[in-house]
Amino acid sequence: MVFSKDQIIQFITDLIIEPRKKAATWSRITKQTASLRIGYPGQHLASLVTGVEGEKTGARGNDLADGSEVKSCSRVDQLDKCKDCDMPVLRQEQKCGLCGSENLDRRNDSKWLFTIRNKDDLNTLLNDPHVNRIILIIDDYPNFGQGDYSDIRIRVFEIWPKKIRHTRFGQIMTNYYHKIYLIHKKLNQDKTPAPKNFWPDQYQFYLCNPIQTFSAKIKDAYGENPKLDILKWIEPHVDRDTINSVIMPSLILKKVEFEILLKNAKRTELCKNLVKDVSFDDFKKAMSQNWSAPLEVLI
Repeated sequence: MVFSKDQIIQFITDLIIEPRKKAATWSRITKQTASLRIGYPGQHLASLVTGVEGEKTGARGNDLADGSEVKSCSRVDQLDKCKDCDMPVLRQEQKCGLCGSENLDRRNDSKWLFTIRNKDDLNTLLNDPHVNRIILIIDDYPNFGQGDYSDIRIRVFEIWPKKIRHTRFGQIMTNYYHKIYLIHKKLNQDKTPAPKNFWPDQYQFYLCNPIQTFSAKIKDAYGENPKLDILKWIEPHVDRDTINSVIMPSLILKKVEFEILLKNAKRTELCKNLVKDVSFDDFKKAMSQNWSAPLEVLI
């Protein structure tokens, strides 16, 4: 199946932008969360991006007809909390509705969840011949750190567990099952351990060499005239083996990894991939003095 860029734009407009605008309007009136879960819209988007239809089975069958597993998480419209009185605070509120405090805990911690409760679950995820691809979808605020919630970003990544490039994914999931799930289950047989939390943009995520296949930004998402830009789309016919994995940001590399990188990488490659507007010597000096160098020093 071949879908077009125009269809993707129309889908995001119809099922993500417009419903969210209306939900935000009613949220200000009812004081209820404006959260719109991305689960099922995520599966629609996965079909449009990959060109693979669903099986019309909801939660009971494969997410996509080729067996791909789709995981979605949303960091948009998470419910925040007042640090002074612990009352919930809506994302669009500037202060607590109960005590008036502006000391707010803005949440940005949604993640992908993998439920692995037995060997069959683990084997299906990693070895089932019909499950060759994991599709990870996230929507978030690209300017969250600056307290700006006007723009929304949507990204799609792929991990192929059976391919050597993504070997670490299988190792991480296997380690979770044997060293976390089973141990917790043994200690408390009456309680089911939490699923595996797979955090976007963190160390384990980058270890798995994810391939980014889609990104879009909705500018002024809650305004009268949101603007949707498709920033990247690797079309279905493109061989994923020819696409580079997402590079782990240097800020989250462990020190020993940076030492190996500094020792083995070519000077020109290091400068091209890791630094911006500074020389290699300046970069090395900054990193040797402080392993958490300012972001402006690094890409």
